[in-house]
Amino acid sequence: MKRYLTDVIRSDLIDKMVFIGGPRQVGKTTLALDILGDADEEHPAYLNWDVIQTKQMLLEGELPGDQELVILDEIHKYKEWRNLVKGFYDQYKSKRKFLITGSARLDHYRRGGDSLQGRYHYHRLHPFSLDELNDHPSREDVQYLLLFGGFPEPFIKGNDRFWKRWQRERQSRIIQEDLINLESVKEVSQLDLLAHILPNKVGSPLSINNLRKDLSVAFETAERWVQILENLYHCYRIAPYGPPKIRAARKEKKLYMWDWSLCQNDGIRFENLVASHLLKQCHFVEDNEGDEMELRFLRDHNRREIDFIVLKNGEPQFAVECKTGDQNVSKHISYFSTRTDIPYFYQVHLGNRDYEIAEMRTRVLPFNTFVQTENRIVSKVFK
Repeated sequence: MKRYLTDVIRSDLIDKMVFIGGPRQVGKTTLALDILGDADEEHPAYLNWDVIQTKQMLLEGELPGDQELVILDEIHKYKEWRNLVKGFYDQYKSKRKFLITGSARLDHYRRGGDSLQGRYHYHRLHPFSLDELNDHPSREDVQYLLLFGGFPEPFIKGNDRFWKRWQRERQSRIIQEDLINLESVKEVSQLDLLAHILPNKVGSPLSINNLRKDLSVAFETAERWVQILENLYHCYRIAPYGPPKIRAARKEKKLYMWDWSLCQNDGIRFENLVASHLLKQCHFVEDNEGDEMELRFLRDHNRREIDFIVLKNGEPQFAVECKTGDQNVSKHISYFSTRTDIPYFYQVHLGNRDYEIAEMRTRVLPFNTFVQTENRIVSKVFK
């Protein structure tokens, strides 16, 4: 399946290096090899830092001959990778293109030392989402994504036994390989415990104070550990939105997982799926168009809440509330629609009803309808 970033990466490679970050096993290597020309991992232009012979070759300053595009995979595990990549690029930029991939936030791990700023474009690869799978997705497509998640292997297999085994193996590799290679952390077992705890915290403001009690560590340590798991694309947090005239909560962020299938509760899993869809769209526009995109939530001191607010260059574009059933409009939408400058509200659900309430600037509709390109308001914001 051709991924949604293929064409924009090919375009960006014309004048700069391209970095692809994203969760482990989200398909970064497959995407890179597809851009190389439907190649495999034996191709001479594919250089994986985890291969000893490749590591020795790169440290000696060697690159394969007669390869216009060179893929450097997982090279950020090398402490001095920034200078190594900068040297290759500055020496060969008129002759070669460089595509760098890694299962971590390469924008974060490039900081320090000799900066690569101005030499690369950075793209974040997300799991499959509903709009990537089908121009006219069905309710069955939504249920399939909810069950198996959007990571390519379990999604394509569609087998519950395979999904459970894949989950265990993937989490082990995140902790035992990525974490140990990239962070100076002694309490590996504690971070493994945290990784297992976090799916139960999805959809609510994440209290670092409560986490520190669960883990018996200092507040600063708990916050740092969550940040590490964010850098490894295990989870992400979204900040609160504080519009004028609303006594909004402004401190604690809401937590979501890159793999929403980890969530046990059906309603929370659906909310995480919607969050991931919106974040994917925000990241695509930000990485490709350069606009500043933010995914936020709105919650006031009386616990009235709207699940998601999409901001573009600091201005609210629309809000999304998630409900598994197609019941009537949330009373929280009714409240905030008269007290904020949010242009439009959507209440997405897993049912059939699709209707609009003009005076509340609100549409209630199935999630699969929401993501379709015919939805002009949403498409206008993201395009």
